[in-house]
Amino acid sequence: MASSKEYLDFVLEQLSDLNDITYKAMMGEYIIYYQGKIVGGIYDNRFLVKPTKSAKSLMSDAPLELPYEGAKEMLMVEETDNKEFLNKLFHAMFDELPAPKKAASRRTHTDSP
Repeated sequence: MASSKEYLDFVLEQLSDLNDITYKAMMGEYIIYYQGKIVGGIYDNRFLVKPTKSAKSLMSDAPLELPYEGAKEMLMVEETDNKEFLNKLFHAMFDELPAPKKAASRRTHTDSP
């Protein structure tokens, strides 16, 4: 089941106090970025985040869920209606998230005479 645009809009509104929140639609789901780093996403209308040390600490009772078959487990955010908590969560997670991957540069081969 794909996630609804309405649920995405709700989550984005809850994150609106944070700077540089972006998203990318991918196969009916949405990847959520904070300052260029992937924090998590919306999968089947569930808001899931990467299980960083700080996220586990702030959400010690949060269930681990699979965003899709074959993926790594992520933490389900149950306090989506708490803007203050979401701000705290994203700030705490930020330094633990990997830096964005740089796009591989394309090289073209030209034959020398």
